[in-house]
Amino acid sequence: MRILLYSYNYYPEPIGIAPLMTELAEGLVKRGHEVRVVTAMPWYPKSQIYDGYRGELYRTEERHGVKIQRCYVRTSPKRSFFNRALFELSFMVLSFFQALRGWRPQVIILTVPGLPVGIPASLLGWLYRCPTVLNLQDILPDAAVHVGLITSQKAIKVFETLERYNYRTATNITVIAEGFRDNLLAKGVPDEKITLIPNWVNVDFIQPLPRETNEFRRVNGLEGKFIALYSGNIALTQGLETAIDAAVLLRDRPNLAVVIVGEERALERLRDYCRDKGADNVVLRPFQPREKLPDLLAAADVGLVIQKKNVIAFNMPSKIQVLLASGRAIVASVPAGGTAAQAIAASSGGLVVPPEDPAALAEAIRELHDDGDRRHRLEAASRQYALDNYAFTAALDRYEALFAKLSKR
Repeated sequence: MRILLYSYNYYPEPIGIAPLMTELAEGLVKRGHEVRVVTAMPWYPKSQIYDGYRGELYRTEERHGVKIQRCYVRTSPKRSFFNRALFELSFMVLSFFQALRGWRPQVIILTVPGLPVGIPASLLGWLYRCPTVLNLQDILPDAAVHVGLITSQKAIKVFETLERYNYRTATNITVIAEGFRDNLLAKGVPDEKITLIPNWVNVDFIQPLPRETNEFRRVNGLEGKFIALYSGNIALTQGLETAIDAAVLLRDRPNLAVVIVGEERALERLRDYCRDKGADNVVLRPFQPREKLPDLLAAADVGLVIQKKNVIAFNMPSKIQVLLASGRAIVASVPAGGTAAQAIAASSGGLVVPPEDPAALAEAIRELHDDGDRRHRLEAASRQYALDNYAFTAALDRYEALFAKLSKR
């Protein structure tokens, strides 16, 4: 088949949706399909276009058999509704004309975030007379509203209108967790229009590695430490201050360190918070190159998943699959009824504690620090669950079957 993948994010961006969409496109090519990707110049997570891509309106590349068609986007490291609107508008308009420059697809798949991309994607589906598949990685605008990113009632109404438009015009909607399905059903989306395909992890790339010879530990002076690791996006849905407050309560364990790996700009804010709290057992480090991700994850004794209490059924952290595949026990400070808690409970690979409760988080970390046998049982369950449920080949099978069914229809 000829498949058009429409996404804000793609290689070489190191985290978030980009690695997933890159693996999906390249996996489809390996199975004999033709894939072209319409995407932005790389800009995430620093909200700045990467060196080597600046000053261009369009660029077309090829990597591992995938045709990558990029367009300019207006970015700004300063977060505001106005800057985000300019970003969305620039991608919506410029990507549409880039998508017209190429062969006619038999199916279009687009990712959310964000919502405005549904407009050019639906127009392309109409022009090319092909089905469109909406892949929900977050449910917007619910996520933005609940964390306070959007407060204007007018803006909320605009995004809710875009959300309804996307659900109505998409031929099929793929969701990554059952909680997402429940959210859509409550909004009147027909169940037959929804397909559950969880995000995946490359279990051959991410796998358990020894702690004793770990390079990340050696380079950062962490040899012999018990490490509770958070690695990933530091955004409004997380509330990493909870992890820092927990670290303060864990100073009675001198060999224990809380390590937070993230985008440098976000780390500056956390660095000030650590200084104010006296959290000298917190280590802050910038993102590592993607090829070093398995080594970074192997440095952990436990992996942390942190969410605020109002994040329930509109966000599913992709780090959960990655931590499970790395064979590490998870301590999750997340809402008990949310999608993250459900996934961790199903895996039997971690502990779930109430969100925004530093004492509960500290107690769970202390428990696994002191009980090595229990931690090892969680580690074994983590890896096995990832092999059974999040292998990339299974997700690829489901996408292939869905595309074939929709194109025949």
